[in-house]
Amino acid sequence: MVTGSEAAPSPGQETPALLGVERSLTERRWNQRAVPARLAEAIAAATGVPLIVGHVLAARGIDVEQAAAYLAPSLKADLPDPSVLADMDTGAERIARAVRNGENIAVFGDYDVDGATSSAVLYRFLCAVGVPPLIYIPDRQKEGYGPSTDAFMKLKAKGAALVITVDCGILAFDPLRDAAEAGLEVIVVDHHKAEPVLPEAVAVINPNRLDDASGLGHLAAVGVAYLLAIAVNRALRRDGYYDSAGARTAVREPDLRLLLDLVALGTVCDMVPLTGLNRTLVAQGLKIMAGRRNAGLVALGDAARIHETPAAYHLGFLLGPRVNAGGRVGEAELGARLLTTDDSADAARIAAHLDTLNTERRAIEAEVLEEALAQVESLCGPGGVPDPVIVAAGQGWHAGVIGIVASRLKDRYNRPSVVIALGEDGGEAKGSARSIAGVDLGAAVIDAHARGLLIKGGGHAMAAGLTIAPDAIDAFTRFLTERLSDAVAGASARRGLMVDGMLSVSGCGPDLVEAMGKAGPYGIGNPEPRFLLADVALVDVRRVGDNHVRAIVKDHDGSTIKVMAFRVADEPLGAALLTGLGRRFHMVGRLKLDHWTGRPKVEMTLEDAAVAAT
Repeated sequence: MVTGSEAAPSPGQETPALLGVERSLTERRWNQRAVPARLAEAIAAATGVPLIVGHVLAARGIDVEQAAAYLAPSLKADLPDPSVLADMDTGAERIARAVRNGENIAVFGDYDVDGATSSAVLYRFLCAVGVPPLIYIPDRQKEGYGPSTDAFMKLKAKGAALVITVDCGILAFDPLRDAAEAGLEVIVVDHHKAEPVLPEAVAVINPNRLDDASGLGHLAAVGVAYLLAIAVNRALRRDGYYDSAGARTAVREPDLRLLLDLVALGTVCDMVPLTGLNRTLVAQGLKIMAGRRNAGLVALGDAARIHETPAAYHLGFLLGPRVNAGGRVGEAELGARLLTTDDSADAARIAAHLDTLNTERRAIEAEVLEEALAQVESLCGPGGVPDPVIVAAGQGWHAGVIGIVASRLKDRYNRPSVVIALGEDGGEAKGSARSIAGVDLGAAVIDAHARGLLIKGGGHAMAAGLTIAPDAIDAFTRFLTERLSDAVAGASARRGLMVDGMLSVSGCGPDLVEAMGKAGPYGIGNPEPRFLLADVALVDVRRVGDNHVRAIVKDHDGSTIKVMAFRVADEPLGAALLTGLGRRFHMVGRLKLDHWTGRPKVEMTLEDAAVAAT
């Protein structure tokens, strides 16, 4: 069975906590999404979906008129004219001219998944139109983030006449000025927050420019790169470049839809909201990915042992970390090489190497996380409440894992977290930051840089990167604490767990999970529905893997379901489960299909639990 609220609460009216859970094992209040029953029923009737899907759509603000289009996102309906982006036409015309003239083009990408996929999108497009570009991915350890004068001069020496930066460049003022003075033309394609003054370039294409009115600021860089490919393609078609009667070349116009698997991967992994155009790009990209056309993605999926139709989960948690592993602890260009090769044997070799590097990355990450946690606990005590902003720094910490460690601290303490790797020589330190919903950390980092507290710094609301002098860390910490304390307090006060409905264990069937998939893909901004299993008995529990808990719970009618709780074995939630055999719990989580045995079975990925009253 599924239950939902009959009506939304009046403004300012707080509904009772679901099942009376005011403080769960993760110290959250449980609330049920308030949805007018008639709206959910109307959506279900109009679209033919089950009532539960109608309930989920209504809870996400979809009305009856929008529902059919929401359930079938299409590029034709949702793809904007690329020209709405500032400087897009200027940049596209310059690239089209370079293509027509056979100029040497270079793509300078970031070393993360968004940068690798953005580079691969432009590489594959430019190869298809007859001008294979150079790709340059900086080494995270030796070169750091973003363009440098040295990198630009290397590309110029290799014959590049035009460089396109992707997922970086918006704050690279000095290198871009040096490139211009050296006669090297640069187009910046980025999505990170910009300052009022833009760097010197042929075009700066970034929906987060302060003067950009496109409304596309939620795009990842790969989404911006894809719109650029569309704009260049349109310019080439207009100029008669493609093979047709009277055309100047024998180049056939490429099918840009085939690049959407890369767009989907970069969009999901950069943790931008899966709403609007992003959701459409991912939905269509997953269909392309299922066709297994990209040799690199096929090899990576095989290395990650993905045996079912890919979903956003697989992109974010299985494929993305492996692409990232090259930039974090290996060779920075491996991800881009994998995504651009058409040689299946070469792809298999690179994917296997990335899989090995990912295992190495996890070991390094665990070591740094342990030391960072010790720092936090030394200040607030085990189980204590940390300061509004967590800043941890360590000598010899691997710069390739500090972003992941910051994310782990953020999840554990519900605080914006900054992790800084101090250099062995006492020189510049590299930092990575992750934020919580409602706290714009990127803007704070950019402001800190403007005030001289950082050597470099930039990012977006949920994530940022920085370079800092070690003796400035204390002042930077004080600045962040003063700047963000009120926002953190507000976000913490609003912290709760929103539940979409209650289910019986017997009601958790494969048909339900498949029906829920129609409202996806799910991710940041479009969270996967959470369901509550009430008053279930814990009949089996064990610790598995590094820090996970696997359990079997039984409902009153004898129905059972497997429950997986990841990375919680050493936390209060995990401890309560591991010592709770035979007790009854309320459990909240997300449902997924487990294909491991061949026959799909439903399991719950646990997010929270509360001990049921006896």
